[in-house]
Amino acid sequence: MGGTMTQLPDIDAIHPAALDLGRRFADAGHELSLVGGPVRDLFLGRPALDLDFTTDATPDQTLGVVAGWADAVWEIGRDFGTIGMRRGDVQLEVTTYRAEAYDADSRKPQVAFGTSLDDDLFRRDFTINAMALRLPGLELVDPHGGVKDLHARVLRTPGAPEDSFSDDPLRMMRAARFASQLDVEVAPEVRAAMTDMAERIAIVSAERVRDELVKLICGRRPRQGVDLLVGTGLAAVVLPEVPALQLETDEHHRHKDVYQHSLTVLEQAAELESGPDGPVPAPDFALRFAALMHDVGKPATRRFGADGAVSFRHHEVVGAKLTAKRMRALRFDNDTIRTVSRLVELHMRFYGYGDAGWTDSAVRRYVRDAGECLERLHRLTRADVTSRNRRKVARLSAAYDDLEQRITELSAREELDAVRPELDGQQIMAVLGVPPGPVVGQAYRFLLDLRLDEGELGPEEAERRLRAWAADTL
Repeated sequence: MGGTMTQLPDIDAIHPAALDLGRRFADAGHELSLVGGPVRDLFLGRPALDLDFTTDATPDQTLGVVAGWADAVWEIGRDFGTIGMRRGDVQLEVTTYRAEAYDADSRKPQVAFGTSLDDDLFRRDFTINAMALRLPGLELVDPHGGVKDLHARVLRTPGAPEDSFSDDPLRMMRAARFASQLDVEVAPEVRAAMTDMAERIAIVSAERVRDELVKLICGRRPRQGVDLLVGTGLAAVVLPEVPALQLETDEHHRHKDVYQHSLTVLEQAAELESGPDGPVPAPDFALRFAALMHDVGKPATRRFGADGAVSFRHHEVVGAKLTAKRMRALRFDNDTIRTVSRLVELHMRFYGYGDAGWTDSAVRRYVRDAGECLERLHRLTRADVTSRNRRKVARLSAAYDDLEQRITELSAREELDAVRPELDGQQIMAVLGVPPGPVVGQAYRFLLDLRLDEGELGPEEAERRLRAWAADTL
């Protein structure tokens, strides 16, 4: 989980704006407490990046207290009791004591305001988030043993987990997210409730599920979080392609466990991310999610030969389609869907390079097809090697080293990352005397293939080849 456990947070670690705001609420006759994640992070010795507060004041009363103090105020969360504001360079959110609950068939929480800090904490998701610091006096309120659970690295709920997850089923996803982010173990009774209530996650909006999934995948222990989703049955509802990877193994164990392999690739891909100034800064969701999903086409493409050998022909193509479909269902943006599905589609392209070698043309096509995904593809391909055969691992690694070196050399020579035909659309129309239309596209693709196969030819030779192509084709 990281950080050093302390008995009480250091007052110097608390943003001055929080203490100042606490005094303003106290002067106005209201309670104000720093609550949830910021308090947890203070006890972990980590900077509290979010400043979340809870109060007995209504939203209208909160607006009155911060008038003239906040540099900006926004009321987008007013219906949920939340008033957002900015003071200098820091953003704060103040929420009226509340409870959230779902109707059996509802996707939106019903909000009821409360009057007690203890009641508000009891309704929170987990004990490690059910702590508060009363302001401005910094009195710790920890009625459910959150500090103890932090020290024990265990995730529990303030009350019965069934009640907590019934109030907001997304909390089951959040449990898996915290398992990844904070490296905590889920208490047995919490895991049991997640398993019993997994189907209830279906009433939560796809956008909320997606946001928790992204945080889980980008956590410190994504394997732990994904395994919890699969083990409790939550993944069967929100990401069914992943538990489907648990293929039964044949009696001779001639193929590896695809599910465990995928989790290992996810871990190894995360280890290959770069620093903040590198080409793939950590954590990179697209790389990690592609690593998890890269083999999801295998269940649908698995075939057994007469000798019992297993094959997964074209699983990368099927997997790319399945990945895109699932990401659309989870309301991911189009750019992220394209990036992840492209990586899944291309993850097998490299294999065979070490045996047969590639022409310069093949290297150019590899770079062109990868496009902006190239650096991620480098890492995904390397991460996909999980064999225990050291010789095989060393051979594949050396082959990929060689491929990357060739890409570097060709790029320096030809600016490979911007490979284009040597005649553009306007020039093609002028040479062939044709208007805009399908012929121009056909000619463009012919010239692009020519460029990839033979490298730079020069405009005059490209024009001669284009005329010859047109004479034979049109």
